[in-house]
Amino acid sequence: MHVCSHEPAALLPAPASPRAVPRHDGTPWQDRLTLLLESTGDGIFGIDIDGCCTFVNRAAAQSLGYRTEEVLGRNMHALIHHSHGDGAHYPEADCPIFNAFRRGLPCRIDHEVLWRADGSPFQAEYSSYPIVEAGVVVGAVVTFVDITARKQAEEQLVRAKRELERTNDRLEQRVAERTRALSDALAQRRQLSAYLETVREEERTRIAREIHDELGSLLVALKMDVNWLEKRVTDRLPLAAKCEGMGALIDTAVDKVGRIITDLRPSILDHQGLWAALEWQAQEWLESAELEADIQVHVAAGVAPPEGGLAIAVFRIFQELLSNIARHAKARRVGIRIAVDAPPAPVLYLDVRDDGVGTTPEALNDPRSYGVMGMRERAAHFGGRLTIDSAPGQGTLVRLVMPLALEERP
Repeated sequence: MHVCSHEPAALLPAPASPRAVPRHDGTPWQDRLTLLLESTGDGIFGIDIDGCCTFVNRAAAQSLGYRTEEVLGRNMHALIHHSHGDGAHYPEADCPIFNAFRRGLPCRIDHEVLWRADGSPFQAEYSSYPIVEAGVVVGAVVTFVDITARKQAEEQLVRAKRELERTNDRLEQRVAERTRALSDALAQRRQLSAYLETVREEERTRIAREIHDELGSLLVALKMDVNWLEKRVTDRLPLAAKCEGMGALIDTAVDKVGRIITDLRPSILDHQGLWAALEWQAQEWLESAELEADIQVHVAAGVAPPEGGLAIAVFRIFQELLSNIARHAKARRVGIRIAVDAPPAPVLYLDVRDDGVGTTPEALNDPRSYGVMGMRERAAHFGGRLTIDSAPGQGTLVRLVMPLALEERP
């Protein structure tokens, strides 16, 4: 037990013969100070230059588990601050409380423990301020409060925060996995859609070729036979008239077959390229639809028309746009604009505008709008984007933006 050699000055309880120091008004200040110290719930004690207790209030004595007389005169570091929270020795030279008067350094600490009379520690927040008389530091005043409950609440808050962070990390991981799975599924769906479109185009090409080679050849042979027969029945007017009618029917059949072949696989797309095919399709459609039209085509120099699946995708999207106008828009006027940027990164802009009845965003985004969904999927597969701006009674504007990959020309 470390006990200081000089007599302590006790405030709580008051010494048997307290020495009152009168002020200029003659009222003793010690009683008032004692009442003030007793009225606070914080623990307060004073130490002299040797670190021994000179006064202690009731809240401090009760928090530490001592009677007042057991504290007065004792070295406070050795009594209540001798060890760290883990039990390791706490050198007096490192004590912030003692530094307050030895170095004149006030402090406020909330991460250390103080020790009770029963040997149990408690989390404490304490402040130490030097006492200066006549310019000389003669001791320090220390206030402290038990913050065990606060520390426990802080630790619970930290644990809750960590658990929340772990939960959030798990949720983010699950969201990332779901997002990745959905992205993979979407990519697979687009690949499947592109594959089906490729198979469909190949089948259309095969059917168109067979119709041209087989049925076309038969119709031409039949036409030649009817012409041969007609020349030999000129003297028999009913038969000649019949042959002439048969020839006209065969010509109509040839035209029909040609249109079917063109619808299956327009030869102009293979022979003259996408730009010519788009312009031809617009002219053909406008002639049959009998609508006022404004067609603008501008292709920058040096941009060759794309081939293969990209060309087919753009052409089929254009066909679907025109077909939708004919079936649903009830339009009187149509504007078509085809523009292609200059290299090195050309982009196709295809705008189709009508003044028809328009539609709602809900109808355009309906899962059963297979035509719109198909156009968007075709565009997205090749890195393009299809947007539709429409409102009831306001007409419709559809824009296709499609990046074009430059191909090396032989």
